[in-house]
Order: sequence, then C-alpha cells, then structure tokens
Amino acid sequence: MTVTVATLGFPRIGPRRELKSALESHWAGRTDAGALQAAAAALRAGNWACQRDQGADVIPSNDFSLYDHVLDMTATVGAIPAIYGWTGGPVDAATYFAMARGTQGRGAVGEAADGCAHGGCTHGGAQGDGVPAAEMTKWFDTNYHYLVPEFAEDQVFRLSSTKALDEYREARSQGIDTRPVLLGPVSYLLLGKARGGDFDPLALLDRLLPVYAELLTALRDAGAGWVQIDEPCLVLDLSDAARAAFARAYDVLTAGVPGLRVMLATYFGALDDNLATALALPVHGLHLDLVRAPDQLDAVLATARPDLVLSLGVIDGRNIWKADLNAILDRIAPVAASGRAIQLAPSCALLHAPIDLERETALDPDVKSWLAFAVQKVAELAVLARALNEGRDSVRDILDASSAAVASRRVSAKINDPAVQARVTQADATLVNRASALDARRACQRAKLNLPAYPTTTIGSFPQTPDIRKARAEHARGDMDAVAYEAFLRAETARAVDWQEEVGLDVLVHGEFERNDMVQYFGERLSGFAFTRHAWVQSYGSRYVRPPIIYGDVSRPEPMTVAWWRYAQSLTVRPMKGMLTGPVTILNWSFVRDDQPRSATCRQIAFAIRDEVMDLEAAGAPIIQIDEAALREGLPLRRGDWQSYLDWAVTCFRIAASGVADATQIHTHMCYSEFNDIIAAIGAMDADVISIETARSKMELLDAFVDHRYPADVGPGVYDIHSPREPAVGEMVALLSAAAGRLAVDQLWVNPDCGLKTRKWSEVQPAIANMVAAARLLRA
Repeated sequence: MTVTVATLGFPRIGPRRELKSALESHWAGRTDAGALQAAAAALRAGNWACQRDQGADVIPSNDFSLYDHVLDMTATVGAIPAIYGWTGGPVDAATYFAMARGTQGRGAVGEAADGCAHGGCTHGGAQGDGVPAAEMTKWFDTNYHYLVPEFAEDQVFRLSSTKALDEYREARSQGIDTRPVLLGPVSYLLLGKARGGDFDPLALLDRLLPVYAELLTALRDAGAGWVQIDEPCLVLDLSDAARAAFARAYDVLTAGVPGLRVMLATYFGALDDNLATALALPVHGLHLDLVRAPDQLDAVLATARPDLVLSLGVIDGRNIWKADLNAILDRIAPVAASGRAIQLAPSCALLHAPIDLERETALDPDVKSWLAFAVQKVAELAVLARALNEGRDSVRDILDASSAAVASRRVSAKINDPAVQARVTQADATLVNRASALDARRACQRAKLNLPAYPTTTIGSFPQTPDIRKARAEHARGDMDAVAYEAFLRAETARAVDWQEEVGLDVLVHGEFERNDMVQYFGERLSGFAFTRHAWVQSYGSRYVRPPIIYGDVSRPEPMTVAWWRYAQSLTVRPMKGMLTGPVTILNWSFVRDDQPRSATCRQIAFAIRDEVMDLEAAGAPIIQIDEAALREGLPLRRGDWQSYLDWAVTCFRIAASGVADATQIHTHMCYSEFNDIIAAIGAMDADVISIETARSKMELLDAFVDHRYPADVGPGVYDIHSPREPAVGEMVALLSAAAGRLAVDQLWVNPDCGLKTRKWSEVQPAIANMVAAARLLRA
C-alpha cells in the first residue's frame, strides 16, 4: 500500500513576515479590509504550492489565521461574548479584531470617536472607553498564545463564519484538493472557560455539535473527502465526563455527516490512558505524535482497527534539528510492510517551526548542516515516503547525508566545553539557598529601599520605536558605527529615565533599548548559541519571535548588562532595576539541543545568569529582576510528570538568584499562565517579589496566591499591554482594590502585566500615568 505524506498545518506568517505587515498596516488604517484579505489569500496560495512542491500528498486548508485559530473557531460557532456588541450574522473583522486586541473609542466595536471602522483601533475616543481584548493564554506547552473562548450558561451557538469552507474552495480553484482542519468540539470546549456561572463548558456540547455538523456537511458537499479534526486535549489527564464527551461528539458527527472521512489528530504527547477512548471513536484515521511519545505506536498497532488509517508524526514539528532518516525508516518500515494504510507527517502542525532554512545565509555552516525548518521537514517526509514506496536505494544519497549530519553534530568540538560541564556537575548544593529567610530579607530590603505603599514600577522594556529599530538595523549593516550607536542608545535611555521620574514611578527601569529580544539579547552574549536572521515563528497575532538555537554547552564569557544598568542608575537617585531573563525562560523560548536532557542545558544557563546577578549586585543594583515568563509553559502536560520538571526548573532559578545578600531584592515575572496548580513551586522559587498578568483575568489569578498564603510580595498586572486601549484610572483602581481584597496591602506592587516594547509611547505614557494615579489614590 502506498505511503503518503500529510502535513497538519503550515506557518501562516509568510517567509518575509508578510502577514505582520498586512495586519499592522490595516490596524493603522493605511489599508482596507480588501487589501488585508488579498495579502492573506496570497500567503495561503504560496503555502499550498510550497507544500505540494516539496512532496506533500495531503495538504491542509483552514490552518491559516489572521490572528489565532482558536479565535477563528469562536467566530465560526458564534461564541462572541456580549461585551463585543455582536448581534448575529457573519462575524465581521471589527468584532474579530476587537476580541483579539480590544478597542479604544466610544465603546461600540468599530465605531471609534474619529470614525475608524476597523477593529483594534489605536487612536481616538474618550479615555478608558472601548472594550478589552479576550483573555489570552499559552497553547499547551508551547510559546504560542491563543484567545480563550468564554461561554455563558445559556450560550447559543450558530454557524457565523464560513472561513473553513471558503478556504477549501479557494484551494480547489487553484488545483489543490486540501484536507480542511478544524479544532475539535471537545477540545474547543475544554480550552474555554465559563463566565457568569459555575458550570462545566462540556455541558454545552449538545448545543455545539449541530454547528459542527452543519459545517462538516457543507465541506462534504463542496467536495472534501477528508477533514482533519484536531483534538489535542486527548493527550491530557481527562475526567470520565470528558472521555464520554469524545464518544458522544464523534458518534453524532460521523453518523450525522456520512461520506466524509475524519482524521482525528492528537499531538504534544501520548494518548496513554485515553488510548481506548480514541480507538473506540468512529473516525477513519488517527494521528499520533511519535516524537514526543514514540512508545505509544506499539500499543496502537496492537489494538487499532485494521481499517484505521494511521498518521505517524515522525518528524519533529516543534524543533529545528535535521532528522535521522535512516533511524526513522528502521522503526516504521515494518508498519509500512504490514499492509496497514499509513501517512507520514510532522508530529504536530508546523506552526511552531521557522519556514525555510535556505534563507539563512549567515549561519555557521556546521550548525546549518544540522538543521531543518518547515520547508525542509516536508521534504524529509517526502524522502521517507519515497524510501518506503520505492526502496532506500532510490534516495540513498539523501539518507546517507542525513546520517552524516546527525553524526557530525554528535562529535563536534563546537558542542562540548569540559569547563562548563565540570562546573555544573561539581557545584555545591548550598548554592540554591539565600542566606536568610524571606521575613529577614524583607526587613532589610524595606529599610534600604524606603518605598511607599503600592510601589509602582514596570516590567522592564519600553517601546521599541521605529527610530530604535532603524538605528539597530543601520548598526547591523555597518551604516552606523559603534560609537554613534551607543550614543543613540544612551540618549534613548536618558529620555526614558527622565520620563519615569516625571510621571512618578517609584522603581525605574532603563528601557532595554539595546536589546532586540529578551532571550536573543542574552543568547548572543552566551556561548553555545546560534542565531538566525529570518527564522521567525508566531507567538500571537502579529507578534513573532526568532528563538535562539542552543547547540552546545552554555557559559557567560563576560558581563552582559552591567554597563547599561550602571549608566541608567547614574541618571537618577531612585532605585533602578537590573533586568535579566531567567534560565528556564531562555531554555523554553529557544530551540534546544536534543542530545542531552533539557534539565542539563537549563542548569548550564542558570550558572551563566548567576554570574551576571552577582556582577550586578557588586555594581550596586538594589533590585534585580529575573524574568521567568515561561516557567509554567514548560510544565509537562500530564500531572504525573510535573514534579520532576518543577524540581529542576525551580532549582535552576534558585541557582541564578540565591547568591545575593539579604538587602538585594530579587524580582521575577510570569505572564499569561494559570498558576493555581503550581503555586507551591512558585513559592519555592523564593523570590522577594513576583509580578504576574491579572488584567485580562480580572485578578482571578490572584486566588491561587491567596489560597496558598503566598508569603512574598506580588505585583498583579493592572494594565493589559497586549491591547492598544488606554485603561482609565478608575478601571485600575477597581483592579487594585480587588487585589487588596485578596492580599495584604503591604504585599502589593503596581505594574503592567508585561513589558511595553510592542506598544507605542503615545499609548504607554497615558496608561502608565493613569497607573501611577491609581496607586496614589489608593495610598490616600
């Protein structure tokens, strides 16, 4: 039986970040909806053609999104919260982008004070008007963020977007018969949350299924033979009610839409105790992640129906290392020879991978020879299929080159640093402990800092303006020399410090104008890292990142931030925070070497950051913030695996932070995560102050800190920086009052929920002024 190649989803952003340009031009009012849709159509056409040309037989549609695929499903089923003023009919762009970004204006979506008609307006309107964006959180254990669906107990679902149908027809018009992709109904409900009542969103399943059936029927009638339905929640710990919901959903959908075959896609882990549930569903195909969970294949083969098509996720969709194709063939050749119908696929959608390695012309040749991006991963799948269908000799040269690349990385001198390995393995266990307990440290710090109640600060970064990006680009090209570039950055820093003093912030930051990214900046100054120029991946909406590549042992050759802290502190008598990214976040926001445990790599990074912390303290820094925004993100999906991860992650933070004296205050920051289930581990980090996102969740995340009796200080974010709207003073006072009802006043700090680099100064300045005014009102 012929082995085919299937892709589950392709990067949306375009090889030159065309989607970002199109979105931001539209949001700024420079282009209309037609121009945005034309740019999107061009990206989709390019993606389909690229996958076809690389050898994919089964190509997805509806994997493209203007902002977020979960938000797309919310629009599709009409689950629009009442705050957005939607009254039915097709969900328009104004409503869609209002949910994604919020609005600033008179309050009606798409009706800003200056007449702007597109969603997400960033100008005009009365201060504080408009609507907030929907809550956002991490997509499983990735750095992608999705917009959380919100459901009312009386929720009504209706088919309110034909995007999936339209894009299927669009591809067919270009001669490509795609397999449409939908987020499955059970995972959609499980990923959402109840609002305004204490009920289980799964109770809404029977109302939701008719909408799915209507859409699936329309796809079948348009010519679709297969549809891919993603149910990633099948790799989580599930209740009996959730398992029953899967059985109910697919009994209804497959019986209700005869003639349409369903490929059920799971990814990011193993089915494990949900295997029987998945195999009992009346679907026609099942996708397995055999990168994260290779051992599940034997159990599936032993019990799956003979007619069930198996999609084998054998190429890593979340990392960038070239696959050992011969090793994969050794493993799957017996399955192909058994006569069972199989497809070869990435482990998950390629959304999490950069697009094309060939654009990287400046990478170290050895490092480049070890890598594969999305385009190359599809080609790897095509080679595997050809080897199975035609014999290995038909692609012998490619297979040998693959094995040679894998072998060369394993023995390369660029990877191994004996000094780093010795330091990590021989370290004294007491390095993870502060000299004194929290209460003693708090007394020392308060005496030294002498801050008012509700002390105000920001998370670290200030707007990366066009002028800053232009200067950085000119310096990188050699058009601006180092002396001129440093003078420019010093002037930007001085302006930021002056403004912070003027607005009345209590603890200042230098603004991070010299930093391109909170991980990349440090990686460029650490050994063992490589960097790309074009390997962007989507974090959310139009926010893209270029994760560093950790290919070798990590150390810090010299101080990375001390000079900039010292300069900024020289400009003010107010305390200036030293700003660092923590070891766990550097690890989780990088493409990490796969030839040793992640914990070993993280420990190396922790010692490098510890060196920087000690140098900052020696230079006089009274407060050092070590951001661990991604600590929760790295948590394994199964609860049984949590403790092992949390043990080494917390240990790595403590290695980085624990060398300082009692009077040096250690801050950390986390954002856009649920903390209730790891609050004990957060407490074990032993930071003096933690700042967290709470603006979008209306302080709900603080409940975990209350229930745990969290002993340290907390800065609950009162300003949603991912939305362009300007929150009013009263809005922030209400949030802080809610926080004061949960925690002691002397525990509370006042800050935005995240860094401000993606915002404009015209948005930041009034919002921070309002934040300071809110703190002063509460002091009074």
